Amino acid sequence: MPEAAKKTATGPGRILVAVYAIFALAATSRAAVQISTKFAEAPLAYVLSAVAAVIYIVATVALARSGATSFRVALASCTVELLGVLTVGTLSVFDRSAFPDATVWSGYGEGYLFVPLVLPVIGLLWLRRTARVPQT
Repeated sequence: MPEAAKKTATGPGRILVAVYAIFALAATSRAAVQISTKFAEAPLAYVLSAVAAVIYIVATVALARSGATSFRVALASCTVELLGVLTVGTLSVFDRSAFPDATVWSGYGEGYLFVPLVLPVIGLLWLRRTARVPQT
């Protein structure tokens, strides 16, 4: 098992945590406005925006903390985020009628300059880099 003693929120990890925090705020705000003002228009899209917001919040907190549990939570949240972006992105490209209004992950995050597609990849690479296997 990797030793998670090295903090993921040090050095370049601080920038990663900051970007995740910005996306957590953006996705939460977007979902809150969409759900509270026009939920009936595209419930699936708006619920997916809320799911994305929760994943960004969890990833932000997990990446900002140290320890084995936070490492595993960050790894799981970045993985789920990447799978979500790929799934929703693909579905939104091939079946536009399923998403009458955009989500954070629609079109692979095109509304956010594709950062939602790149961010989990960078997160997973950072977690890989900060995971240290004990030397024997």
